[in-house]
Amino acid sequence: MRRRYSFHLDRGGHSVTVNVRSGWITETELLVDGRECAFHRVHGHGVYPLTLAAQLAEEPSLPLAVRLERTGAAEHPLACVLEADGAELAMPERTAR
Repeated sequence: MRRRYSFHLDRGGHSVTVNVRSGWITETELLVDGRECAFHRVHGHGVYPLTLAAQLAEEPSLPLAVRLERTGAAEHPLACVLEADGAELAMPERTAR
């Protein structure tokens, strides 16, 4: 059975979204302002912690990273953290569509 997780945060006028589809193959995508900036695919239920990197389209460009980790909790098995501009912000999980 495939599981879906979605995390989202608005930061500095930009939208950052992480979508995870897990099952026999786990796919993780990082979207910045609706555009796919990073993608990771692995056979199995995923390897964590996983970090994906991107840049915000600004002058000068601002690098960012998202880190996914297992929580050990059955209800919310993944946690996502946005690392940008020297800060770490927890990205809230939202209901996957």
